[in-house]
Amino acid sequence: MASRGTLYLIPTSLGDGPLSQILPPHLLEIANTIDHYVAEDIRTARRFLSKLGVDKPIQTLEFYSLNKRTQQDEITALLEPALNGKNLGMMSEAGCPGVADPGADLVREAHIKGVKVVPLVGPSSLLLALMASGLNGQEFTFNGYLPKDSRLRREALVRLEKLALRGATQLWIETPYRNQQMFDDVLKSCAGNTRLCVATDITLQTESIVTRPVSQWKKHPPSFKKRPTVFLLGA
Repeated sequence: MASRGTLYLIPTSLGDGPLSQILPPHLLEIANTIDHYVAEDIRTARRFLSKLGVDKPIQTLEFYSLNKRTQQDEITALLEPALNGKNLGMMSEAGCPGVADPGADLVREAHIKGVKVVPLVGPSSLLLALMASGLNGQEFTFNGYLPKDSRLRREALVRLEKLALRGATQLWIETPYRNQQMFDDVLKSCAGNTRLCVATDITLQTESIVTRPVSQWKKHPPSFKKRPTVFLLGA
């Protein structure tokens, strides 16, 4: 069998800011061994590698797109560089690939085909929010996106609150422009003593991570507007 390359899971920043403060120095060293990249958004990936300071001209690198519309046969094809002995890098739109993005499909294919997978250290908004929330970090569930419909969303929040009050912290994310609707529905759906953490702009200069009972949030609403936010419910 021909030697395989390695699939490196490359974390990216969660927004503008000095990369040296959130990414380890060896990330650049590894990136300089890679000529082929799979990315959720190719333009974002190019900008990130340029900011990271890779040695090779960006235009000489090969980029392939992987998003929620990518079909299974296309995912298999994306792994070809690694099957041919070349290192392959995968990047999410922001944060750690394979978590809350389509990258998990490529990682699964790599395991099936015997390609070594190496996750690199970087910021995960979900774990950082959980760490800073003061809620239970021993047992938790990430729920992705809740329903867009307000009625269904409130029903989902009632279910999550019951789980949270049993001890398992509940995390979810929302499209930034729906942050306010989500927050309003939490206040309508959850009991006053249930604790809600609102974690916004994690790792950025405008970062805000605050945990309060729902009753206190009603008196002191957040100012997050259209900024990336993680929501957490706990006892």
